[in-house]
Amino acid sequence: MYEFLKNAQSPKVIAEAVKLIGTKEIVGKQHNQTILDWAEDLGLKTIYTNDEIPWCGLFVAHVVKQAGFEVVNKPLWALSWSNWGQAVTTPMFGDVLTFKRNGGGHVGFYVGEDETCYHVLGGNQSNAVNVIRIEKKRLHKARRCQWKVAQPEAVKVVKLSAKGTISKNEV
Repeated sequence: MYEFLKNAQSPKVIAEAVKLIGTKEIVGKQHNQTILDWAEDLGLKTIYTNDEIPWCGLFVAHVVKQAGFEVVNKPLWALSWSNWGQAVTTPMFGDVLTFKRNGGGHVGFYVGEDETCYHVLGGNQSNAVNVIRIEKKRLHKARRCQWKVAQPEAVKVVKLSAKGTISKNEV
């Protein structure tokens, strides 16, 4: 269903995020070195020490940095991303979406929507980088990159079919 992401003209954040689909944490005493390397690259090595720590904010920070944008302060806290970029009322392709959930928040990138859900490309979604559906009513904030020249044409509302399980608690 999300094959279009591989070949779509897309904002740089989506192009960078798509490269990481399939990255998974290792449950238990071992940890995925790729995820730990993201923390080291962001200067978070001393506070992000294992992939059992929620890493949706770490994933977004890594992608945003790779795409050439500034990372928000306290990027490991998902809801910190509610203050990044510019606020928008209509989420579109590539926007950063924050959600509230029991125990905290979640953050990921908008890749589309159906009538009731946003389709979100993010990290730490069932312990992996993938796309999941999250109910629109859970949206906390939508934020858009501060484009250096002009907003890319690919930044638009993307309508998708309502297929797949709806996530209730992203971990």
